[in-house]
Amino acid sequence: MRIDVKTLPVIEIIEDIASVIGAAIENDNGEHVMDIPENLGVGSIRGASFDNGLGVITYNCKFYEDVEIHFSLNTVHPLKFIFCSEGNVGHSFQSQEKINTIETYQNIIVSSSGYDGHVLFFKANVLTHVSSLEIIRSAFSSRSNHNFKDLDPTLKDLFKDDVSKKQFYYQGNYSIKAADLMEEIDTRNYTGFLRSLFLEGKAFEMLVIQIAQYQDDEAGDKLPQILRKSDIEKVDYVVKRIQGDLGSNLTVEALAKEAGTNVNKLQEGFKYVYNLTVNKYMQHKKLEAAKEMLMNSEKNISEIVVSIGLNNRSYFSKIFKEKYGVNPKYFLKTRHKQD
Repeated sequence: MRIDVKTLPVIEIIEDIASVIGAAIENDNGEHVMDIPENLGVGSIRGASFDNGLGVITYNCKFYEDVEIHFSLNTVHPLKFIFCSEGNVGHSFQSQEKINTIETYQNIIVSSSGYDGHVLFFKANVLTHVSSLEIIRSAFSSRSNHNFKDLDPTLKDLFKDDVSKKQFYYQGNYSIKAADLMEEIDTRNYTGFLRSLFLEGKAFEMLVIQIAQYQDDEAGDKLPQILRKSDIEKVDYVVKRIQGDLGSNLTVEALAKEAGTNVNKLQEGFKYVYNLTVNKYMQHKKLEAAKEMLMNSEKNISEIVVSIGLNNRSYFSKIFKEKYGVNPKYFLKTRHKQD
Protein backbone atom coordinates (compact mmCIF):
# COMPACT_ATOMS: atom_id res chain seq x y z
CA MET A 1 0.00 0.00 0.00
CA ARG A 2 1.21 3.48 -0.84
CA ILE A 3 0.14 6.51 1.21
CA ASP A 4 0.92 10.00 -0.11
CA VAL A 5 1.30 12.88 2.33
CA LYS A 6 1.37 16.33 0.78
CA THR A 7 0.76 18.65 3.71
CA LEU A 8 2.27 20.07 6.88
CA PRO A 9 2.29 20.34 9.89
CA VAL A 10 2.01 17.02 11.77
CA ILE A 11 -1.73 17.23 12.46
CA GLU A 12 -2.34 17.59 8.71
CA ILE A 13 -0.02 14.63 8.06
CA ILE A 14 -2.28 12.54 10.30
CA GLU A 15 -5.32 13.78 8.39
CA ASP A 16 -3.75 12.84 5.05
CA ILE A 17 -2.94 9.32 6.25
CA ALA A 18 -6.41 8.89 7.74
CA SER A 19 -8.11 9.93 4.51
CA VAL A 20 -6.17 7.32 2.51
CA ILE A 21 -6.74 4.37 4.86
CA GLY A 22 -10.27 5.34 5.87
CA ALA A 23 -9.60 5.91 9.56
CA ALA A 24 -11.38 8.18 12.02
CA ILE A 25 -9.42 10.80 13.99
CA GLU A 26 -9.87 11.70 17.62
CA ASN A 27 -8.70 15.21 18.55
CA ASP A 28 -7.64 15.68 22.18
CA ASN A 29 -6.53 19.29 22.66
CA GLY A 30 -4.42 19.31 19.52
CA GLU A 31 -3.18 15.73 19.66
CA HIS A 32 -4.60 13.79 16.73
CA VAL A 33 -5.06 10.04 17.35
CA MET A 34 -5.96 7.58 14.61
CA ASP A 35 -6.54 3.86 15.11
CA ILE A 36 -5.51 1.60 12.25
CA PRO A 37 -8.63 0.05 10.64
CA GLU A 38 -9.04 -3.64 11.52
CA ASN A 39 -8.78 -4.77 7.92
CA LEU A 40 -5.36 -3.10 7.54
CA GLY A 41 -3.65 -3.85 10.84
CA VAL A 42 -3.56 -3.01 14.54
CA GLY A 43 -2.32 -0.11 16.64
CA SER A 44 -2.44 3.61 16.16
CA ILE A 45 -0.74 6.69 14.75
CA ARG A 46 -0.79 9.86 16.82
CA GLY A 47 0.77 13.27 16.56
CA ALA A 48 0.73 16.91 17.57
CA SER A 49 2.10 20.22 16.31
CA PHE A 50 3.30 23.06 18.50
CA ASP A 51 3.53 26.80 17.90
CA ASN A 52 7.33 26.80 17.80
CA GLY A 53 7.61 24.72 14.62
CA LEU A 54 8.15 21.44 16.45
CA GLY A 55 5.86 18.49 15.88
CA VAL A 56 5.90 14.83 16.92
CA ILE A 57 4.30 11.86 15.19
CA THR A 58 4.33 8.35 16.66
CA TYR A 59 3.61 5.16 14.75
CA ASN A 60 2.80 2.30 17.13
CA CYS A 61 1.26 -0.26 14.84
CA LYS A 62 1.44 -3.39 12.71
CA PHE A 63 0.21 -3.43 9.11
CA TYR A 64 -0.95 -6.61 7.41
CA GLU A 65 0.78 -5.60 4.16
CA ASP A 66 3.88 -3.61 3.26
CA VAL A 67 3.18 0.10 3.56
CA GLU A 68 5.08 3.03 2.05
CA ILE A 69 4.37 6.55 3.29
CA HIS A 70 5.59 9.11 0.75
CA PHE A 71 6.10 12.64 2.06
CA SER A 72 6.09 14.87 -1.03
CA LEU A 73 5.65 18.60 -0.59
CA ASN A 74 6.10 21.56 -2.89
CA THR A 75 8.01 23.27 -0.11
CA VAL A 76 10.94 22.72 2.24
CA HIS A 77 10.64 19.52 4.24
CA PRO A 78 11.14 19.48 8.02
CA LEU A 79 14.36 18.47 9.69
CA LYS A 80 13.56 15.01 11.07
CA PHE A 81 14.78 13.14 14.14
CA ILE A 82 13.41 9.59 13.81
CA PHE A 83 13.77 6.94 16.49
CA CYS A 84 12.68 3.28 16.49
CA SER A 85 12.06 1.52 19.81
CA GLU A 86 10.48 -1.67 18.44
CA GLY A 87 10.63 -3.49 15.14
CA ASN A 88 12.32 -1.61 12.31
CA VAL A 89 11.47 0.92 9.63
CA GLY A 90 13.06 1.85 6.32
CA HIS A 91 13.83 5.36 5.11
CA SER A 92 14.82 6.73 1.74
CA PHE A 93 14.95 10.08 0.04
CA GLN A 94 12.28 10.28 -2.62
CA SER A 95 14.85 10.91 -5.34
CA GLN A 96 16.97 7.88 -4.38
CA GLU A 97 16.44 4.11 -4.50
CA LYS A 98 18.66 3.26 -1.54
CA ILE A 99 16.67 2.31 1.57
CA ASN A 100 18.32 2.63 4.98
CA THR A 101 16.89 0.44 7.76
CA ILE A 102 16.46 1.93 11.23
CA GLU A 103 16.77 -0.95 13.68
CA THR A 104 15.35 -1.20 17.19
CA TYR A 105 16.95 1.43 19.51
CA GLN A 106 18.48 3.33 16.58
CA ASN A 107 17.81 6.88 15.44
CA ILE A 108 18.42 8.88 12.31
CA ILE A 109 18.73 12.60 11.73
CA VAL A 110 17.71 13.49 8.21
CA SER A 111 17.28 16.57 6.07
CA SER A 112 16.41 16.56 2.39
CA SER A 113 17.76 18.98 -0.16
CA GLY A 114 15.33 21.47 -1.64
CA TYR A 115 11.89 19.95 -2.14
CA ASP A 116 13.15 16.35 -2.24
CA GLY A 117 10.79 14.21 -0.17
CA HIS A 118 11.08 11.24 2.18
CA VAL A 119 9.65 7.73 2.19
CA LEU A 120 9.07 5.53 5.25
CA PHE A 121 8.76 1.77 4.71
CA PHE A 122 6.81 -0.45 7.12
CA LYS A 123 7.11 -4.22 6.64
CA ALA A 124 4.02 -6.40 6.78
CA ASN A 125 3.24 -8.08 10.13
CA VAL A 126 6.08 -6.35 12.01
CA LEU A 127 5.01 -4.52 15.16
CA THR A 128 6.76 -1.18 14.87
CA HIS A 129 7.09 1.69 17.32
CA VAL A 130 8.63 4.75 15.72
CA SER A 131 8.61 8.43 16.63
CA SER A 132 9.49 11.27 14.32
CA LEU A 133 10.26 14.77 15.53
CA GLU A 134 9.43 17.14 12.68
CA ILE A 135 11.08 20.57 12.89
CA ILE A 136 9.90 23.29 10.53
CA ARG A 137 13.08 25.32 10.71
CA SER A 138 11.67 28.63 9.48
CA ALA A 139 9.24 28.61 12.44
CA PHE A 140 11.66 27.03 14.91
CA SER A 141 14.23 29.77 14.24
CA SER A 142 11.80 32.40 15.55
CA ARG A 143 12.09 31.10 19.13
CA SER A 144 15.00 32.03 21.41
CA ASN A 145 17.59 29.48 20.38
CA HIS A 146 20.54 31.46 21.82
CA ASN A 147 22.39 31.01 18.53
CA PHE A 148 22.53 27.26 19.25
CA LYS A 149 25.39 27.84 21.69
CA ASP A 150 27.58 24.76 22.38
CA LEU A 151 25.74 22.71 19.75
CA ASP A 152 27.78 20.53 17.42
CA PRO A 153 28.70 22.69 14.35
CA THR A 154 27.08 20.26 11.90
CA LEU A 155 23.78 20.28 13.78
CA LYS A 156 23.97 24.04 14.20
CA ASP A 157 24.19 24.42 10.42
CA LEU A 158 21.27 22.02 9.97
CA PHE A 159 19.02 23.95 12.35
CA LYS A 160 19.91 27.23 10.64
CA ASP A 161 19.36 25.82 7.13
CA ASP A 162 15.70 26.82 6.94
CA VAL A 163 15.65 26.62 3.12
CA SER A 164 17.18 23.13 3.11
CA LYS A 165 20.21 23.78 0.91
CA LYS A 166 22.01 20.61 1.93
CA GLN A 167 21.00 16.97 2.14
CA PHE A 168 21.99 15.26 5.41
CA TYR A 169 21.67 11.72 6.69
CA TYR A 170 23.02 10.36 9.96
CA GLN A 171 22.32 6.98 11.55
CA GLY A 172 23.12 6.71 15.23
CA ASN A 173 24.32 4.11 17.68
CA TYR A 174 21.92 2.27 19.94
CA SER A 175 20.15 3.88 22.91
CA ILE A 176 17.26 2.91 25.18
CA LYS A 177 16.93 6.31 26.84
CA ALA A 178 14.72 7.40 23.96
CA ALA A 179 12.83 4.07 24.07
CA ASP A 180 12.00 4.69 27.73
CA LEU A 181 10.79 8.17 26.84
CA MET A 182 8.55 6.82 24.08
CA GLU A 183 6.91 4.54 26.62
CA GLU A 184 6.27 7.58 28.84
CA ILE A 185 4.76 9.50 25.93
CA ASP A 186 2.36 6.63 25.22
CA THR A 187 1.00 6.62 28.76
CA ARG A 188 -2.32 8.38 29.27
CA ASN A 189 -1.66 9.90 32.68
CA TYR A 190 -2.97 13.26 31.49
CA THR A 191 -5.79 14.43 29.29
CA GLY A 192 -6.86 17.69 27.73
CA PHE A 193 -4.73 20.75 28.42
CA LEU A 194 -2.33 18.89 30.72
CA ARG A 195 -1.77 16.23 28.04
CA SER A 196 -0.86 18.97 25.56
CA LEU A 197 1.71 20.48 27.96
CA PHE A 198 3.05 17.03 28.83
CA LEU A 199 3.46 16.06 25.18
CA GLU A 200 5.25 19.27 24.22
CA GLY A 201 7.66 18.87 27.14
CA LYS A 202 8.37 15.25 26.19
CA ALA A 203 8.94 16.22 22.55
CA PHE A 204 11.66 18.64 23.64
CA GLU A 205 13.09 16.00 25.97
CA MET A 206 13.24 13.57 23.05
CA LEU A 207 15.01 16.20 20.97
CA VAL A 208 17.60 16.71 23.72
CA ILE A 209 18.23 12.95 23.99
CA GLN A 210 18.71 12.53 20.24
CA ILE A 211 21.02 15.53 19.94
CA ALA A 212 23.04 14.29 22.91
CA GLN A 213 23.20 10.83 21.33
CA TYR A 214 24.57 12.34 18.10
CA GLN A 215 27.20 14.34 19.97
CA ASP A 216 28.18 11.27 22.00
CA ASP A 217 28.48 9.18 18.84
CA GLU A 218 30.61 11.81 17.13
CA ALA A 219 32.89 11.96 20.18
CA GLY A 220 33.14 8.16 20.36
CA ASP A 221 36.86 8.17 21.11
CA LYS A 222 36.16 10.14 24.29
CA LEU A 223 33.65 7.61 25.62
CA PRO A 224 34.66 4.54 27.63
CA GLN A 225 32.78 2.49 25.06
CA ILE A 226 30.04 2.75 22.48
CA LEU A 227 27.78 -0.13 23.34
CA ARG A 228 26.74 -2.56 20.64
CA LYS A 229 23.12 -3.44 20.00
CA SER A 230 23.54 -6.75 21.84
CA ASP A 231 24.81 -4.91 24.93
CA ILE A 232 21.89 -2.49 24.85
CA GLU A 233 19.43 -5.38 24.49
CA LYS A 234 20.90 -7.00 27.61
CA VAL A 235 20.53 -3.76 29.57
CA ASP A 236 16.95 -3.50 28.32
CA TYR A 237 16.27 -7.11 29.36
CA VAL A 238 17.54 -6.43 32.89
CA VAL A 239 15.51 -3.20 33.09
CA LYS A 240 12.32 -5.09 32.24
CA ARG A 241 13.29 -7.87 34.66
CA ILE A 242 13.74 -5.37 37.50
CA GLN A 243 10.52 -3.52 36.72
CA GLY A 244 8.58 -6.79 36.56
CA ASP A 245 9.79 -8.08 39.92
CA LEU A 246 10.21 -5.16 42.31
CA GLY A 247 9.24 -7.35 45.24
CA SER A 248 12.42 -9.43 44.98
CA ASN A 249 15.95 -8.52 45.95
CA LEU A 250 17.63 -9.48 42.71
CA THR A 251 21.43 -9.53 42.76
CA VAL A 252 23.55 -7.97 40.04
CA GLU A 253 25.36 -11.29 39.62
CA ALA A 254 22.10 -13.18 39.04
CA LEU A 255 20.78 -10.55 36.64
CA ALA A 256 24.01 -10.53 34.62
CA LYS A 257 23.98 -14.33 34.36
CA GLU A 258 20.33 -14.34 33.33
CA ALA A 259 21.01 -11.73 30.64
CA GLY A 260 24.00 -13.64 29.30
CA THR A 261 26.68 -11.13 30.22
CA ASN A 262 29.09 -10.39 33.05
CA VAL A 263 28.73 -7.99 35.97
CA ASN A 264 31.27 -5.47 34.71
CA LYS A 265 29.68 -5.27 31.26
CA LEU A 266 26.21 -4.90 32.76
CA GLN A 267 27.32 -2.18 35.16
CA GLU A 268 29.06 -0.41 32.29
CA GLY A 269 25.86 -0.53 30.25
CA PHE A 270 23.72 0.89 33.06
CA LYS A 271 26.25 3.63 33.70
CA TYR A 272 26.26 4.58 30.03
CA VAL A 273 22.49 4.47 29.55
CA TYR A 274 21.18 5.68 32.92
CA ASN A 275 24.25 7.09 34.68
CA LEU A 276 23.38 4.73 37.56
CA THR A 277 24.68 1.41 38.86
CA VAL A 278 22.32 -1.55 38.59
CA ASN A 279 21.56 -1.42 42.32
CA LYS A 280 20.92 2.33 42.25
CA TYR A 281 18.59 1.89 39.28
CA MET A 282 16.78 -0.88 41.16
CA GLN A 283 16.41 1.35 44.21
CA HIS A 284 15.15 4.19 42.03
CA LYS A 285 12.41 1.99 40.56
CA LYS A 286 11.41 0.58 43.93
CA LEU A 287 11.02 4.08 45.36
CA GLU A 288 9.02 5.24 42.34
CA ALA A 289 6.66 2.30 42.83
CA ALA A 290 6.41 3.03 46.55
CA LYS A 291 5.52 6.65 45.90
CA GLU A 292 2.81 5.59 43.44
CA MET A 293 1.33 3.16 45.99
CA LEU A 294 1.46 5.76 48.76
CA MET A 295 -0.54 8.14 46.61
CA ASN A 296 -2.96 5.81 44.87
CA SER A 297 -3.37 2.52 46.75
CA GLU A 298 -4.94 1.47 50.03
CA LYS A 299 -1.73 -0.09 51.33
CA ASN A 300 -0.07 1.18 54.49
CA ILE A 301 3.66 1.87 54.76
CA SER A 302 4.55 -1.56 56.14
CA GLU A 303 2.69 -3.31 53.31
CA ILE A 304 4.41 -1.12 50.74
CA VAL A 305 7.84 -1.82 52.20
CA VAL A 306 7.21 -5.55 51.83
CA SER A 307 5.82 -5.19 48.30
CA ILE A 308 9.04 -3.58 47.05
CA GLY A 309 11.25 -6.22 48.61
CA LEU A 310 12.53 -4.34 51.65
CA ASN A 311 12.32 -5.57 55.24
CA ASN A 312 13.43 -2.49 57.14
CA ARG A 313 10.88 0.29 57.45
CA SER A 314 13.40 2.76 58.92
CA TYR A 315 15.79 2.23 56.02
CA PHE A 316 12.91 2.68 53.57
CA SER A 317 11.93 5.99 55.20
CA LYS A 318 15.56 7.15 55.09
CA ILE A 319 16.14 6.48 51.37
CA PHE A 320 12.64 7.70 50.47
CA LYS A 321 13.31 11.07 52.14
CA GLU A 322 16.72 11.30 50.46
CA LYS A 323 15.03 10.92 47.06
CA TYR A 324 11.84 12.96 47.53
CA GLY A 325 12.74 15.38 50.33
CA VAL A 326 9.82 14.30 52.54
CA ASN A 327 9.06 11.15 54.52
CA PRO A 328 6.52 8.58 53.27
CA LYS A 329 3.86 9.74 55.73
CA TYR A 330 3.60 13.00 53.78
CA PHE A 331 2.12 11.16 50.79
CA LEU A 332 -0.20 9.17 53.02
CA LYS A 333 -1.55 12.43 54.46
CA THR A 334 -2.01 13.79 50.93
CA ARG A 335 -3.97 10.68 49.98
CA HIS A 336 -6.21 10.90 53.02
CA LYS A 337 -6.97 14.56 52.31
CA GLN A 338 -8.09 13.63 48.79
CA ASP A 339 -10.30 10.89 50.23
